[in-house]
Amino acid sequence: MTLNLRQAVTLCAALSLCALLAVPGNFPGLSGDARLTLAVFALATCAWIGTPVDDTYIALGAGLALTATGVISSDTLFGTLGDETVWLLICAFVLAAAVARSGLAGRAAAFLVSGAGTVRQLTHLTTAALVVTAFAVPATSGRAALAMPVFLALAKVLADRKQLVVMLALLFPTVILLSAVATLIGAGAHLITVSVLWEATGERIGFTQWLLLGLPLAMVSSHLAAEAVLLTTTRRTDRKGPVRITLDQLQEHSEQPVTGPWEPAETRCALLLATVVALWCSEPLHQVPPAVVALIGAVVAASPALGTVGLKDALRTVPWALLLFMAATMAMGVALADSGAAKWLVSGLPLDLPAWLFLAVVVAVSTAAHLVLQSRSARSSVLVPLVVAAAVGAGVNPVAAALASTAAAGFCHTLPASAKPVTLFADIPGTPTYTPRDLLRLSAVLAPLTAALVLLFAVTLWPLLGVPVR
Repeated sequence: MTLNLRQAVTLCAALSLCALLAVPGNFPGLSGDARLTLAVFALATCAWIGTPVDDTYIALGAGLALTATGVISSDTLFGTLGDETVWLLICAFVLAAAVARSGLAGRAAAFLVSGAGTVRQLTHLTTAALVVTAFAVPATSGRAALAMPVFLALAKVLADRKQLVVMLALLFPTVILLSAVATLIGAGAHLITVSVLWEATGERIGFTQWLLLGLPLAMVSSHLAAEAVLLTTTRRTDRKGPVRITLDQLQEHSEQPVTGPWEPAETRCALLLATVVALWCSEPLHQVPPAVVALIGAVVAASPALGTVGLKDALRTVPWALLLFMAATMAMGVALADSGAAKWLVSGLPLDLPAWLFLAVVVAVSTAAHLVLQSRSARSSVLVPLVVAAAVGAGVNPVAAALASTAAAGFCHTLPASAKPVTLFADIPGTPTYTPRDLLRLSAVLAPLTAALVLLFAVTLWPLLGVPVR
């Protein structure tokens, strides 16, 4: 389907639904606010799917339309920008800028991969290093940008083993995307999920609880994905023979120091990051909100005496468009819940299902959603309010359903355009990388594997950690 035809089809679908909603006799169970919300929601979703218009622009237009029509108040729209999850992400990006400027991430990654003696060891040590970055850098695109210099250094050291370079090019974005579920700041979609749950159910998932639920899933799925990447992109002959990567070799291809004694800035940054993560993880003990901890860390990271980056430089790294997108979609989620639109949408679905089957459907739909909606945050904006409403109707714990949906949406590897990290590593001048055929081969294995793993965690492990299925 060409782009113009796709745009025409989606526009016709949205306008048809709006026309049906405009007829008072149709859908007698819908209030006026619910009709307006559904119309705006349908137009925004179709615009995200079928037009090249920026996602943030569409979300802001939808939020403005809901405010202008009185579905939500202006305080609701603008108040989402002051939500503590937005501040958490802003401060996390300032901390990430300090880590990137200090060179600490490159030194830590080089130390890990230099201990590899075989191809499989290199694969899993790289995977472990990438999982750890979820604590230091928010959002998958930021982690991909931070990891790129490390990959390029490895690619130059392994230049005589081309297929290993291709394997690593695919490994980096694969692990970055799947390990994002480890922390609350791993993706903007996580913050949208937390906001929707809070508005719809009054339950708020904190940093510590998300870490407890997400980190085991991130570790298991990342290392299983690493094996899948290794087996689908290399042959046995490619994996034979030792791998020798020394710190001196990596230093030859790295602009920042990866050997020698630590610089004072690296030491300060490591201590600051360790303190912030420790305070995030111990929130139940000291009761200081994660956003406040992040703000303290950001102020220290950008301070003239102790910091490693200037505040203006750090704020330039903050993806303001993403924050505006999150705020606008949070407002859309409030409108869906408060107007009764989300409840009405799922009221006609057959919800008399066993809990595990309901979750299986949620996971399957969320896994496949990246084929339609390429933005991870947009997928959560569309899916999570509906999943929460359906879960309440089906007697399933909405927290478990929302978490399963968000975790499953982390799979977006099918096409080069499916996610920013995949796009970034798909085209690197002067460096061999993967092809669309490599992605399809990996996706055929990884999609059912990750979906089954999320479902397994949702019905077995998460209930033991305080999130029952019902």
